[in-house]
Parts: sequence; structure tokens; C-alpha cells
Amino acid sequence: MKTTNQIINLVNKIFFMSLLLVLGLNSASAQNDWKMSTEKDGIKIYTSILPDSKIKAIKVEADFDATPSQLVAIVMDVNTAPDWVYHVKSAKLVKQVSPTELYYYSEVSLPWPVANRDFVAHLTVSQDPGTKVVTIDGPAVPGVVPIKKGIVRIENSIGKWVITPLGPNQVHVEYSIHVDPGGALPSWLVNIFATDAPVKIFKSLKVQLTKPDYKNTVFAFVKN
Repeated sequence: MKTTNQIINLVNKIFFMSLLLVLGLNSASAQNDWKMSTEKDGIKIYTSILPDSKIKAIKVEADFDATPSQLVAIVMDVNTAPDWVYHVKSAKLVKQVSPTELYYYSEVSLPWPVANRDFVAHLTVSQDPGTKVVTIDGPAVPGVVPIKKGIVRIENSIGKWVITPLGPNQVHVEYSIHVDPGGALPSWLVNIFATDAPVKIFKSLKVQLTKPDYKNTVFAFVKN
């Protein structure tokens, strides 16, 4: 039988694994003092302590055999998040503003006794015309979907996807995030497991890139 501490550890690990990729959020990473935490299978993990926050910011970097459009297609295909993002109970497009902008709602399923979390994110895609670097921002936003009873709403989250072309069908992907999960989750436990989750999530991303739905993706607003 698992002890209380073991259950808390498992819950927080699942929680952070679920949120790292689902929330494509806007981060002021240039202001962070990043320190290398770990490197595994070509995936580098950095952490940073931010002022006035007990939760560490996380940055993940890796190279992928893909085009910028393929990465954009996966991140913006929000309805399929439950198919590949760990412990996502639901994800639903709320509003498609344009091909480069949308709002979506997602609920993250957590084991008892911890309440599920949910959020609404506003995703936007932009590309530097000179460097061809693609950025996907998406801060969590309040008020778009009513708060649901029994679910803790995440409202304070910032992060960023930066996709840099390296050559034909090869990109460098950088993802940074700082999220306040809300509720009574010990920040030190979230920080402990934050370095394990990104490796597993980026491995899942690599698998997702092999699916036929994304293989030949081309966007008019993304120059590969």
C-alpha cells in the first residue's frame, strides 16, 4: 500500500507532465538565468528561479527531423491533445480567430484526492521574416469559459515555443514555461518532478511527428 507521501509524489509528477506540453504559453525567458538540470537522449532541460515565485521556470531544448510547419500543426491541433498529451482528459477548440490564432479549453485529469485542473489558452503563431524562426505564444486567459465546480482553474501561466530551422527537414525546438498550478500542491514537489516530465513529453512529440496527418503539412504563413 502506498504511503501518503508516495501518492502526493505520483500526483504531482502526473500533473506537471500533463501541463508542460498542453500549455503553449508566453515566457519572458530572456530575463531568466537558466541552469542546466539534465540531458538525456538529446533533450536538454534547464531550470530558472524567478523573483516572487516558489515554482521554477523550465526550458526544454531538442532537435527534430521535421519542418516548422509540422511542429506548428501539432501544437495548433488542439482537439487531438488527449491522443498524445499525458493525462489530458479533454481538449476543445473554443474559437478559431484565424489560421494563426485560436482559443482552446483543456481539462487535466489527476488521481484522487487531487482535483482536476483546467485552463483556457490563447495561442498565436508568428514568424520572423528574416531568420524564419517561428514563435508560438499562448497565455492562459480568464473569462472565456465559466469556472467549473470541482475543477481548479489555472490562470497564471506563461511560456513559449521557439522553432528554429536548422536545414532541410530539421529544426531546433525550445520550449519554456512557468506555471502556477493553483490549489494546495507543494511547490517543492512540483519542482522536483519538473525535470523528468519534459524528457517524456518531448519523446512523445517525436512520435507524434511521424504520423501521416502531419507529414506533408504546409502553411502559407510559415516559410520552411
